[in-house]
Amino acid sequence: MEIKINKEIRNYKETIFFGLSMRQFVCAVLAVGVAVSLYFGLSQIADRETVSWVCIVGAAPIAAAGFLHYNGLTLEKFLWAWFKSEFLMAGNRVWKSENYYLDATQLEVKKRK
Repeated sequence: MEIKINKEIRNYKETIFFGLSMRQFVCAVLAVGVAVSLYFGLSQIADRETVSWVCIVGAAPIAAAGFLHYNGLTLEKFLWAWFKSEFLMAGNRVWKSENYYLDATQLEVKKRK
Protein backbone atom coordinates (compact mmCIF):
# COMPACT_ATOMS: atom_id res chain seq x y z
CA MET A 1 0.00 0.00 0.00
CA GLU A 2 1.30 3.42 -0.91
CA ILE A 3 0.18 6.79 0.42
CA LYS A 4 1.21 9.96 -1.34
CA ILE A 5 2.44 12.73 0.93
CA ASN A 6 3.22 16.20 -0.34
CA LYS A 7 6.76 17.40 0.23
CA GLU A 8 5.44 20.88 0.90
CA ILE A 9 2.57 20.98 3.40
CA ARG A 10 1.11 24.14 1.80
CA ASN A 11 0.45 22.18 -1.41
CA TYR A 12 -2.12 19.98 0.37
CA LYS A 13 -5.65 20.38 -0.97
CA GLU A 14 -8.53 18.77 0.86
CA THR A 15 -11.10 17.06 -1.34
CA ILE A 16 -14.75 17.12 -0.35
CA PHE A 17 -16.94 15.76 -3.17
CA PHE A 18 -15.87 13.63 -6.15
CA GLY A 19 -12.21 14.55 -5.72
CA LEU A 20 -13.03 18.28 -5.88
CA SER A 21 -12.29 20.87 -3.25
CA MET A 22 -15.21 22.72 -1.72
CA ARG A 23 -14.50 25.77 -3.90
CA GLN A 24 -14.40 23.69 -7.08
CA PHE A 25 -17.58 21.81 -6.15
CA VAL A 26 -19.55 24.98 -5.36
CA CYS A 27 -18.43 26.64 -8.60
CA ALA A 28 -19.34 23.52 -10.58
CA VAL A 29 -22.82 23.39 -9.01
CA LEU A 30 -23.33 27.11 -9.68
CA ALA A 31 -22.19 26.67 -13.30
CA VAL A 32 -24.68 23.82 -13.80
CA GLY A 33 -27.40 25.95 -12.20
CA VAL A 34 -26.65 28.87 -14.50
CA ALA A 35 -26.58 26.61 -17.56
CA VAL A 36 -29.92 25.00 -16.66
CA SER A 37 -31.59 28.33 -15.92
CA LEU A 38 -30.28 29.81 -19.18
CA TYR A 39 -31.53 26.78 -21.08
CA PHE A 40 -35.05 26.93 -19.66
CA GLY A 41 -35.15 30.72 -19.89
CA LEU A 42 -34.06 30.91 -23.52
CA SER A 43 -35.44 27.66 -24.96
CA GLN A 44 -38.74 29.34 -25.96
CA ILE A 45 -36.97 32.32 -27.54
CA ALA A 46 -34.09 30.87 -29.58
CA ASP A 47 -33.29 27.63 -31.36
CA ARG A 48 -31.58 24.75 -29.55
CA GLU A 49 -28.07 25.31 -30.97
CA THR A 50 -28.02 28.98 -30.01
CA VAL A 51 -29.31 28.20 -26.52
CA SER A 52 -26.66 25.53 -26.03
CA TRP A 53 -23.87 27.98 -26.96
CA VAL A 54 -25.32 30.61 -24.63
CA CYS A 55 -25.37 28.01 -21.83
CA ILE A 56 -21.73 27.15 -22.44
CA VAL A 57 -20.64 30.78 -22.58
CA GLY A 58 -22.69 31.65 -19.50
CA ALA A 59 -21.49 28.76 -17.35
CA ALA A 60 -17.82 28.62 -18.38
CA PRO A 61 -16.58 31.65 -16.38
CA ILE A 62 -18.26 30.40 -13.21
CA ALA A 63 -16.81 26.92 -13.63
CA ALA A 64 -13.37 28.38 -14.42
CA ALA A 65 -13.46 30.46 -11.23
CA GLY A 66 -13.27 27.28 -9.16
CA PHE A 67 -10.32 25.77 -10.96
CA LEU A 68 -8.09 28.63 -12.10
CA HIS A 69 -5.06 29.65 -10.06
CA TYR A 70 -2.36 32.05 -11.20
CA ASN A 71 0.76 32.52 -9.07
CA GLY A 72 -1.10 31.15 -6.07
CA LEU A 73 -4.02 33.56 -6.52
CA THR A 74 -7.60 32.54 -7.07
CA LEU A 75 -9.46 34.09 -9.99
CA GLU A 76 -11.15 36.88 -8.02
CA LYS A 77 -7.93 37.80 -6.19
CA PHE A 78 -6.06 37.88 -9.50
CA LEU A 79 -8.75 40.04 -11.13
CA TRP A 80 -8.70 42.45 -8.16
CA ALA A 81 -4.89 42.70 -8.32
CA TRP A 82 -5.05 43.31 -12.07
CA PHE A 83 -7.76 45.96 -11.67
CA LYS A 84 -5.77 47.75 -8.99
CA SER A 85 -2.57 47.73 -11.01
CA GLU A 86 -4.20 48.82 -14.27
CA PHE A 87 -6.77 51.35 -13.06
CA LEU A 88 -6.60 52.33 -9.40
CA MET A 89 -2.84 52.65 -9.10
CA ALA A 90 -1.94 53.15 -12.74
CA GLY A 91 0.48 55.79 -13.94
CA ASN A 92 4.08 56.76 -13.49
CA ARG A 93 5.46 56.64 -10.00
CA VAL A 94 8.26 59.00 -9.14
CA TRP A 95 10.42 57.84 -6.29
CA LYS A 96 12.46 60.47 -4.52
CA SER A 97 14.85 59.63 -1.77
CA GLU A 98 14.82 61.66 1.41
CA ASN A 99 18.03 62.37 3.25
CA TYR A 100 16.94 62.89 6.84
CA TYR A 101 20.48 63.59 7.96
CA LEU A 102 20.89 66.43 5.45
CA ASP A 103 17.50 67.89 6.39
CA ALA A 104 18.38 67.79 10.09
CA THR A 105 21.78 69.42 9.57
CA GLN A 106 20.30 72.18 7.36
CA LEU A 107 17.62 72.82 9.99
CA GLU A 108 20.30 73.06 12.67
CA VAL A 109 22.37 75.46 10.55
CA LYS A 110 19.31 77.70 10.06
CA LYS A 111 18.67 77.73 13.80
CA ARG A 112 22.24 78.88 14.53
CA LYS A 113 22.10 81.83 12.12
